[in-house]
Amino acid sequence: MSNLLGKADYFLIPCPFKYLTHLDCPGCGFQRAVLALVHGRLAESFQLYPPAIPFLLSAVATLTVYTLKWNKNAKELKLMYIATGIVVVVNYAYKIATHQLH
Repeated sequence: MSNLLGKADYFLIPCPFKYLTHLDCPGCGFQRAVLALVHGRLAESFQLYPPAIPFLLSAVATLTVYTLKWNKNAKELKLMYIATGIVVVVNYAYKIATHQLH
């Protein structure tokens, strides 16, 4: 498994938005951040893409709600979506304002 994780960066999907516009998209850095998380490098993951952790937590919460057939209209779930969206937008605005595009 460790050998497979060491080669996982070869399989990252290129961003079509970045390819066409030469600008980062709001999700650029997510794959690298998840890969850093898999390797246990939390600080590096946060530095690469801060919304990765809230996004993954929202995804796990959604899968849990749907799998266990809980209330799919729960306010907490909607708040997680909104909070994650805000983190994505703020992160992207910060990257643009500080010219931290890759």
